[in-house]
Amino acid sequence: MRILLAIDDSECSAAATSAVIAQFRPQHTDVQVLHADEWPRNVPVSLAFTEGPTAGESVLGLHDARKRAAQALVAITADRLRAAGFRATPSVRDGDPRQVIPACAEEWHADLVVLGCHGRKGLDRLIMGSVSDSVARHARCSVEIVRPAKTA
Repeated sequence: MRILLAIDDSECSAAATSAVIAQFRPQHTDVQVLHADEWPRNVPVSLAFTEGPTAGESVLGLHDARKRAAQALVAITADRLRAAGFRATPSVRDGDPRQVIPACAEEWHADLVVLGCHGRKGLDRLIMGSVSDSVARHARCSVEIVRPAKTA
């Protein structure tokens, strides 16, 4: 089985990783751990209006820092999966996760996409959109959406 595990640095992605470990046999499963970074979304306002000779360096420095953090995140997750016996490869791509995840799943011939759900509602969902809903609608393979356990 080929599983595309789409993650960000959140509790729901940790839950998705745990779900893969708990539900699938490692000896029969390849996992690609994917983080899609929608650059330049979420750029600090201070950098968005930067001017002068160092403006470009500041913006590119932030992009490099985000890419290094994303590479570390997928590497740590892939290591966790390997420790559980899975074959896992890390992958970082630039772009909107709503488009990158289904495209990567199709390109890699994934049997299943697993991703966490932030559970946004109301205005947050309207503004931010739902990555998991979009992936479920557009992926050509099955999609499992994992919610983190509720703490009482």
